[in-house]
Amino acid sequence: MGSSSTGSPGTGSGNRLRARDLAAVTPATRDRYVDLLRVASLAVVVLGHWLMAAVGPDGQVGNLLAVVPELQAVTWVFQVMPVFFFVGGFSHALARRSRPRYAEFLRARLQRLLRPTMVFVAVWGAAALVLPLLGADGGLTGVALRLVTQPLWFIGIYLAMVALTPPLLKLHERWGWGAFAVLAGGTVAVDLLRFAVHVPFVEFLNFAFVWLAVHQLGFLRADGMIRRPALLAGAGLAGAAALVALGPYPLSMVGMPGEKVSNMAPPTLALLCHGLWLVGAVELLRGPGARFAARAGVWRAVVAANGVAMTAFLWHLTAMLGVYGVLLGSGVRLPEPASGAWWAQVPLRLAAAAVLAALLVAAFRRFEAPVPPAPATGTGGPLAALGITLALLGVLGLSLTGFAGLLDGHTATLIVLPVTAPAAVALILAGWLAVERAGRAGRAGRAPGAVTGRSR
Repeated sequence: MGSSSTGSPGTGSGNRLRARDLAAVTPATRDRYVDLLRVASLAVVVLGHWLMAAVGPDGQVGNLLAVVPELQAVTWVFQVMPVFFFVGGFSHALARRSRPRYAEFLRARLQRLLRPTMVFVAVWGAAALVLPLLGADGGLTGVALRLVTQPLWFIGIYLAMVALTPPLLKLHERWGWGAFAVLAGGTVAVDLLRFAVHVPFVEFLNFAFVWLAVHQLGFLRADGMIRRPALLAGAGLAGAAALVALGPYPLSMVGMPGEKVSNMAPPTLALLCHGLWLVGAVELLRGPGARFAARAGVWRAVVAANGVAMTAFLWHLTAMLGVYGVLLGSGVRLPEPASGAWWAQVPLRLAAAAVLAALLVAAFRRFEAPVPPAPATGTGGPLAALGITLALLGVLGLSLTGFAGLLDGHTATLIVLPVTAPAAVALILAGWLAVERAGRAGRAGRAPGAVTGRSR
């Protein structure tokens, strides 16, 4: 996912070392709280997805927040994706400053994103080809083929953040909070055009403005410029509350089935305010959080979790749906979602999902192991930019299409363009190969025996 400083555990030969060894050689200068936030935010996302899946006796997958609307208020605490993107901004700022060449920077950041993603796509793509031929693509299996790719939207947005880090970091270094204000102002303008003027398709611009604004807060954190976190949290919370109470924004900070307006897809000003509130809150907890992360046992756990975070995220829905599949296949009648019996089974279902997720992580974690990058010459920049653009479009497209109906040519609309799953996979692969080639552009010109890797 990226590290918060150079010289970090998990670099160089880190793929051959245990978490205990990596934790022992962590530099004293490393911001361990940032790593803790990365692990904690992804863990909350995984747990939230497992809890929100409301599978009933008929095997249909619903949303617990739709079944019990009162629970939508808890998304104001547990919708923590802004925290992850905030941490990403912090990490990208430090990584970019240690790798000034664009192609080298991109390849280093994309290694642990796209390698495990391509394996995930290959496995599920093969399943999507075989299951229909066996007549086993109905029921929960068909739902799984459609749902398992949905979290890939996060990877697509993250790729965009990586691609835009160099220019946005330059703006930050020149304007500081002013650069954030421009992105926040863009969010306001988009929502005004969307809700007041009803300009078609303009809302999709907020996929960039909202998430890049949160990402920009990470740059500010890296340079010690978030000095009043209480003000940030208070302003964000008050702003989100006012927008939901007085504007067209829904209460839930996650997407809900059938809603006319979502705070997530595409993002809204209310979600940006929510992000401000969360960033301010985690910054207020920075002191005790840093002391907690400094404990030897806690830090070993954080290092171990960071080493498999991408793999766990990719496969967590597979684990959850696998548990439900085993229950239904065994003839177990599932209780009605949100009933007393349903809640009583929650701990067992979560434990089973955790065990299956651990098995999947053990099987696929090797593809997340860091690879020492080859330094690049300046000539690889355009190819790297093209590559990451193709990859992020492919990932976003696949998150929309899913694998259901793969043999039938099922399409989905990416903003205004139709896309199929095979085309999306081809874009991801082409983009990854282009970035790899650009990142290796300088190898031929180096003398034998020259150092070819840095800490990521």
